[in-house]
Amino acid sequence: MSDEMKIYTRTGDKGQTSLIGGTRVPKYHSRIEAYGTVDELNAFVGLIRDHNTIDGQLNDILIEIQDRLFTLESHLAEDPQGAVLRKLPALVEEDVKLLENEIDRMNEELSPLSSFILPGGHPLVSYSHIARTVCRRAERISIQLTETHPVPAIDLQYLNRLSDYFFVLARYFTKLTSSIETPWKPRF
Repeated sequence: MSDEMKIYTRTGDKGQTSLIGGTRVPKYHSRIEAYGTVDELNAFVGLIRDHNTIDGQLNDILIEIQDRLFTLESHLAEDPQGAVLRKLPALVEEDVKLLENEIDRMNEELSPLSSFILPGGHPLVSYSHIARTVCRRAERISIQLTETHPVPAIDLQYLNRLSDYFFVLARYFTKLTSSIETPWKPRF
């Protein structure tokens, strides 16, 4: 028997999928929406990593984030009531601390923020802002999920800090690419 993952199973052809634990749910289930949004975020992180501007240290941090996002996806896909429980990887306080340390490190090189800024100026800046907004959506969906299903508090904390990280990363890329940061000037 092969250990190779099968790409198609045909079990979802009628609009249902399995949670970790074996429970079948519709593909629009709140858990599927939550981990699907985190998966979308993970793909955007990959898009950010694909740019030549990324140095080795930053690439390593982004890979670490992608790994943690897969961990978070597994938590959101787990059904504790299911028949087949597996040991899942964990998010820990050090994961949140890593994000905070990176935010602080990048912020040391940035000018203070005095207004809202408009996303854009360079593709890396824009992709980072897209990652930030997808992360915020994942956070909102995951918080809503807590009304009916358990979601570890550390997972919500990680998503919250991660969106902050992507905001600062966008500003950091603005600096690295010598792009212009455009302040929002509301019309009254």
